[in-house]
Amino acid sequence: MTPIRARIAPSILSADFARLADEIARCEAGGADLVHIDVMDGCFVPNLTFGAKVIETVRRITELPLDVHLMVVQPEKYFDDFARAGASGLTIHAEVAPHMHRQVQRIKELGCTAGVAINPSTPLEAVSEIAVDLDLLLVMTVNPGFGGQSFIGATLDKIRRARALLDSARSGAALEVDGGVARDTIGSCWRAGADTFVAGNAIFSSHDPVAEIGELRGRCGVSV
Repeated sequence: MTPIRARIAPSILSADFARLADEIARCEAGGADLVHIDVMDGCFVPNLTFGAKVIETVRRITELPLDVHLMVVQPEKYFDDFARAGASGLTIHAEVAPHMHRQVQRIKELGCTAGVAINPSTPLEAVSEIAVDLDLLLVMTVNPGFGGQSFIGATLDKIRRARALLDSARSGAALEVDGGVARDTIGSCWRAGADTFVAGNAIFSSHDPVAEIGELRGRCGVSV
């Protein structure tokens, strides 16, 4: 059986946009698996970030899958535009998805992988009925809205329970964590059952982002 490989998804929220192509090229050189793009609407979270144009721009400069995280209300309004712009996967928040099954199915119809994210205070039961349909479950390990926050230690148990939920549902979904992922936290998340890691500040504030990606993966006991 082939060992599971930890996947690293650098978040461009922390990148230098004046040098975005170079920043992403360094992520590719470091062996990044995905590029994580945070879309914030200033309503669901207290910040305003990227839209379809940024997704389109990133799509032109990399062949890596684009992991698009929609921290927005009424996310279904953006599905078609983001899929056309080049998103590989769309992740919506359970807190703003009263018709989650329909929304997940629509994402898949557009040819994207479908993910659902849950905030630190949101119980896992919010996704239990749809776990088998997911391609990705994202456990937020900070309260979303800003980069550079500290990891919430209590979320480690939630990651363990999320892994048990996916396994019980026989779901093939990736288990992603986002928030405060760095050298001192990624190993614990890996051992708790996560396999995909969003890291922004840890990578882009490093003096050597290429090496940092390898270092993060190494903390999971997996070589590059």
